[in-house]
Amino acid sequence: MDSRMETVIAGVTWKNPVTTASGTFGSGREYGELIDLNRLGAITVKGVSEEAWKGNPVPRLAETQSGLLNSIGLQNAGAEYFINHDIPFLRQYDTKIIVNICGHTLSQYCAVAEKFADCDIDMLELNISCPNVEEGGLSFGTDPHVVERVVKAVRHYAKQPLIVKLSPEVTDIMEVARAAVSGGADALSLINTLRGMKIDIHKRRPILASKIGGYSGPGVMPVALRMVYEVCHSVDVPVIGMGGISTFEDALQFIMAGAQAVAVGTANFHNPYASVEIIDGIRQYMKENRIPSLEEIRGCID
Repeated sequence: MDSRMETVIAGVTWKNPVTTASGTFGSGREYGELIDLNRLGAITVKGVSEEAWKGNPVPRLAETQSGLLNSIGLQNAGAEYFINHDIPFLRQYDTKIIVNICGHTLSQYCAVAEKFADCDIDMLELNISCPNVEEGGLSFGTDPHVVERVVKAVRHYAKQPLIVKLSPEVTDIMEVARAAVSGGADALSLINTLRGMKIDIHKRRPILASKIGGYSGPGVMPVALRMVYEVCHSVDVPVIGMGGISTFEDALQFIMAGAQAVAVGTANFHNPYASVEIIDGIRQYMKENRIPSLEEIRGCID
């Protein structure tokens, strides 16, 4: 282990500052056939709900010139399945486990947090970009008052450190970040996907069955980097930066903007080795530039 790469988030020590972005890595089984999962600072798994969710109708993926559109709809087998099948698998590896939790109502969020309360996992990531079915389908994460209320309610049931994942679909990301911290967030992660669409001009209809999906990949990185920079300068909790990170140079930009750690997402689809290559790249950069600790460069952009 390289102590220079160690990163502490909400009292949890990662061996390095790189995790996977929820929804792009499953629970690690498939990627474990290609890379050594022990090398990751943490594995952030696909969103888990209280009960199984079927997800959205197909087609639900569409490539773009500089990214990916998805409308998977957080399909998953539910908390009980994850607890019985995926946690034992993940615990074979020397890495931190972060479980992303989701819900369509406040009670669903609380119920899934409670299910994981006594489980052998390291952190929870609260996905507040889910549609609030009780309030007409708007995302929980767009209203600062709702954000604070949801985080406060989930914090009551969560025993692990709570990361709150922020939606970029807001007027003022700093206001939402402060609301999440006020509600009890131990850390923040951002950004989640931006909404986008793609149209088949020959069939004259949207490519995605749901018409609109979440846009991720290199095209969102400048927006994500700006938001991470703003949030890091507006709250006092650790921030995990994500959004279009494909290389170690991308990751270092987020760290220099103030991020405590980074998450690799869409890059995993076209390069399953992306996460470990980024870890190696950061380590080599530190060696070449004689950087004794990430703290020397973290947040170096005023």
